[in-house]
Amino acid sequence: MIIVTGGAGFIGSNIVKTLNREGRDDILIVDDLKDGQNYKNLRGLKFIDYCHKDNFLQSIESNDFDGSDVDAIFHEGACSDTMEYDVNFMMTVNYEYSKAMLHYALEHRIPFFYASSASTYGDGSNGFREEDDCENALNPYAFSKLVFDRYVRQLLPDAKSQVVGLRYFNVYGPQEHHKGKMASIFYQLYNQIKETGVAKLFGAYDGYEKGEQRRDFIYVKDVVRVNLWFFKHKGPNGIYNCGTGHAHTYNEAAQAVIDALGKGKIEYRAFPEVLRGKYQSFTESDPSKLMSAGYDEGFYDMRDAVKEYVDFLEDGGYFRYVK
Repeated sequence: MIIVTGGAGFIGSNIVKTLNREGRDDILIVDDLKDGQNYKNLRGLKFIDYCHKDNFLQSIESNDFDGSDVDAIFHEGACSDTMEYDVNFMMTVNYEYSKAMLHYALEHRIPFFYASSASTYGDGSNGFREEDDCENALNPYAFSKLVFDRYVRQLLPDAKSQVVGLRYFNVYGPQEHHKGKMASIFYQLYNQIKETGVAKLFGAYDGYEKGEQRRDFIYVKDVVRVNLWFFKHKGPNGIYNCGTGHAHTYNEAAQAVIDALGKGKIEYRAFPEVLRGKYQSFTESDPSKLMSAGYDEGFYDMRDAVKEYVDFLEDGGYFRYVK
């Protein structure tokens, strides 16, 4: 059996779908469906059971859940809202819960793969290497992820089973509808163009001309591929960047969506005051450590991935159930 926390979420549901395509449906999904939308991501997936995240936590902490037949845990569940400023809430959901999952995995020697974040690098002024000197947290979400990474580092030297953290850069792709304002720029631009014919980008800020802020955009299929590579190849323990190593401007991103749809134009708006000092104007993964671990399966070209994603959205936007 494989456990996927956040299995009704964006990346989690893509991991489940890929496992389904590879013939595995012995999957336990752990999540919280209270937002009333993410359940839709489960409709096209095969899994043996679903458990609410609080009930699952209680069962592992009380030793009521037998981990002897668990092949892996993909811990994708988290609060990913970068505008959530309740630090206590963030630490409970993203830090304490992750600690419980980690210790359960270590105790039962279950391979444990978890979602970290490129937000742990702050403004990126010190680079994007998996090192203390590069790390900084500009909001509670980033802080919760960074503190857990540092906790993991303390335990790695004595770990008797696989533990891998992946620092996701800017992920986009199918099944992100429920994320609302936290959905990728590609999903937001797609909807803007469909509704108004206009792709709206931020104007000049932080030394960048309008629309020229740059991000390392990574297709969700690549994120899944990296996760499953570590699982299948028993890749070395550690915390790794999960990005393409190549940044694109928001102008390039918008143009890719416009070209995929065959319509639309770009306009700019003033940079929001609420984001000043809390926004990453540039991200670009340093993939050296990931490559040195042996990963050699490459990454999608952004324009090809965006075209595939837009076509998916035009075709309904959710995975379909296949018997």
